[in-house]
Amino acid sequence: MKVNKKVMGITLASSLALGSLGLTAGNDKVEAKKDPEKAKNVIVLVMDGVSSSTTTLARWYKGEPLAMDEILTGGVRTYSAESAITDSAPAGTALATGNKSNDKYVGVLPSTVTNPGVDPSLADTPYKPVANVLEGAKISGKATGIISTSEIQHATPAAFSSHAGHRSDYDNIAEQQVYQDMDVVLGGGKKSLLPESRKDGENLLDTIVSKGYDFVDTREELLNSKSNKLWGSFAPSAMAYDMDRSTTKPEEPTLAEMTKKGIETLSKDKDGFFLFVEGSKPDWAAHANDAIGMISDTLAFDAAVKEALEFAKKDKNTMVIAVSDHGNSGISIGNQSTSGTYPSMPVSEFIDPLKPAKMTLEGALSQLNANKSNALEVAALYGIVNPSEEEKAAIVGSTDLRKTLVQLLATRANIGFTTGGHTGEDLFMYSYGPGKPVGFIENTDIAHSVASAMGFDLKKLDNQLFVNAESAFKTIGATISVDSTNKENPILVVKKGKTVAELPVNKDIVVINGETKNVRSVTVQSNGTFYVSKEAVELVKKGE
Repeated sequence: MKVNKKVMGITLASSLALGSLGLTAGNDKVEAKKDPEKAKNVIVLVMDGVSSSTTTLARWYKGEPLAMDEILTGGVRTYSAESAITDSAPAGTALATGNKSNDKYVGVLPSTVTNPGVDPSLADTPYKPVANVLEGAKISGKATGIISTSEIQHATPAAFSSHAGHRSDYDNIAEQQVYQDMDVVLGGGKKSLLPESRKDGENLLDTIVSKGYDFVDTREELLNSKSNKLWGSFAPSAMAYDMDRSTTKPEEPTLAEMTKKGIETLSKDKDGFFLFVEGSKPDWAAHANDAIGMISDTLAFDAAVKEALEFAKKDKNTMVIAVSDHGNSGISIGNQSTSGTYPSMPVSEFIDPLKPAKMTLEGALSQLNANKSNALEVAALYGIVNPSEEEKAAIVGSTDLRKTLVQLLATRANIGFTTGGHTGEDLFMYSYGPGKPVGFIENTDIAHSVASAMGFDLKKLDNQLFVNAESAFKTIGATISVDSTNKENPILVVKKGKTVAELPVNKDIVVINGETKNVRSVTVQSNGTFYVSKEAVELVKKGE
C-alpha cells in the first residue's frame, strides 16, 4: 500500500504542480534535514479539556514532575471564531487547519465571525472544507496516523482527518477517515464502521481489511502486529479510563502503548511521519466534575508524551507538540471553604483525600447494583472511605449518586468547580524539537508551525485539495449533476464531451469512463456543496 501511495505521488506530481506547495521530491527532502526549522517527523498530542489546575493537581497526585514539564515553551489562546469559550470541534479545526471556526464545525470554515482578531472573510465561504496538516503530510509522502481514547470519529481526531458541518456526523466522518488512507488508526469507534450502525449500510470494516490494514481489536493483537498499516478499534465507542482499565477493560491498550506502537509503525517510512494523539477522556471527566477521572487520564496522556519525547530525543529530527484544546469545569485547588485557611494548607490536604480512590466515577458507577444496594461500596471505590454519618446518609439517600459522589469528594479534597462545561482561559503549550513553536500564540499558529516544519504551506495546499466543484468543472467546459439514488452516499457526476466521471462523496476515487482512479484527497459534500481536488479536475479535463 505504501509503495502505491508514493508511486501515485510521483506520477501525478507534474500535473499538480506540487512544487508550488513546497512538496518537491528528491534532493529537496535531503536538504530539509539540514534545516534546523524542518522536522522529518511531527507528533501532535492534544489533552482534551485539561485546564492548568488539572495538570497541577495531577503533578501533586503523581508526586513527581510530569514528562510535559521539561518541554514547557509557552501558552496558547483557545477562543473560537464566535465565542470566548471554544468547543472541541472548532478547537481541533484551529489546531489542524490553522483556521478559527464555529461550534460543532469540523475541518470547515465558519459561517459566523464575531470575535476580535479573527478574519471576518473566513465566513465568506461558510462550511468550505480546509486542508489539514495530516493531509499535507500524506501528500508530502509521509506516513500518517491518528490515535484517540474516544471514538476516532470524535471532534478532535475528526478535525485532523475529515471535514463535516457537524461533529456528530459520524457516518461521513468515519467514511472519510477510512478513505484518507492513513497508515495507523488506533482508538475507539468500532460501532461507526459496522453496517448495522450506519445509515448507508456500508461495511467499512470490510473496506479497511481490503485496503491492506492489519485490523486488531485487543491489546495483545496490537502489540504483536508487524504490519506497516495498522487499524485498531478497541471499543464500540470510547475506551475505558486509564484507572479503570485493569478492572473493566483489561483487553484494551493504554494510550502510551498505542502511541509507542504508532510511532514504531510510522517510523518505518523513510520519508518520515505525522502522528496525532488525543487523550480524550480528561474532558469527559471534567464535564462530570470527576477529579479522579481528570487526574487518571491526564497522567495517562503524560505517559504518552513521554513515549513521544523518548523517540524524539533519540531521533533528533522530530517535533513534538503537546497542548490542551480548551479548559473545562473551572476546577480550582481551593474552594469557598478554604477562603480563610488556604495560607496554611499543605498539599496533603488536597491530595490525600483523592488517594483512596480505586476507580473513576464512570468505573465506580459501573459496579453499582440495579437496586443501588451497594452504594456505599461504590462510594468507597471512588475514594469515599470511612464515611461520616452525614456522608452515609447522603450516599444512601441520593437520587443522583453521580452528583453526590463528586460533591462529597470535592469537599473532602478542598477542590472547587464552577461549571460542568468548557472554560475560556489561556493554556500552557509544550513543544520540543526542530521548528517547535514557542511563546504565547494562537491555537491556529500550531497548525502553521507544523506545516512549516514539514515543508508545506496550508493555504497553498488548501487551494489544491478543496475547490468548489461546480465552478472548477464549469471552467473546463464540463457540466455536473448529482446522483442521489443512494441518498446517504450521493455521487457527483461530471460530463465533458465523451468523458463521464463519477466522484463518490467521502471517497478518494474518481471513476472515469468506468475506470477507477485514486486521488489524494477525498471528495466532500458540505452544506450541500461539493468540493473536489484540482487533481480530480485535471483528470476529467484530460479525459483519462
